[in-house]
Amino acid sequence: MRRFILLTLSILSIHFSHSQINEIGVFGGGSNLIGDVGATQYIAPNAPALGLLYKWNASSRHSWRVSVIYSDLKASDNKSDDPRRIQRDYNLNTNLLEFSAGMEFTFTDFNLHSGDKLATPYLFAGLSVANHNNYYYLNGEQTTEDTKSWAYGIPMAIGFKTNFLGNFILGLEIGARYTFSDEIDGNIPDNKFRQNYSFGNINNNDWYVFTGFTLTYTFGENPCYCID
Repeated sequence: MRRFILLTLSILSIHFSHSQINEIGVFGGGSNLIGDVGATQYIAPNAPALGLLYKWNASSRHSWRVSVIYSDLKASDNKSDDPRRIQRDYNLNTNLLEFSAGMEFTFTDFNLHSGDKLATPYLFAGLSVANHNNYYYLNGEQTTEDTKSWAYGIPMAIGFKTNFLGNFILGLEIGARYTFSDEIDGNIPDNKFRQNYSFGNINNNDWYVFTGFTLTYTFGENPCYCID
């Protein structure tokens, strides 16, 4: 009996390890800030964004996903439709490095081993954390505090993907990040001695958006999504 149990567990372990499929790839596109500095459009990429991502496809409908994305986040008041911002004429240029993890859910089955050409919309949501430099504005000029902070947030993305060439999957994605921070754009300085330099709406947290393409390569054993 003991040998039978051990053999059964061994078979189940091998079956489980061979029942998944992996994706690894890149993200390329643009970023924009939604905050107290810059334009008021929600989707208006104005700076490059590049990243790496990995997916673990648990079924033909959902995947666990992690990513790291870097962008030189920019915002300019003179691109805004708000006359007050245009008159103020602040500019932001900051480095941002984001780590995120969550679940991707497809609207239809996306069985990568069916042998068919597939295409489906999808949603992604999870948790994120972004490292950024801290700034304040002195006489209208962006001034560094020589410190960095972490902005925790909730990424929410919608996209469309297709297995266009062999094991390669191409996707188009728009992803907004709501953060629990109001320090990314410098309207609330991180240093407590510089609180007199606060401006804008201190009750609204910062958002930023990544818009671009994903290209991933699939590898791994044939997934077992169903029981015959």
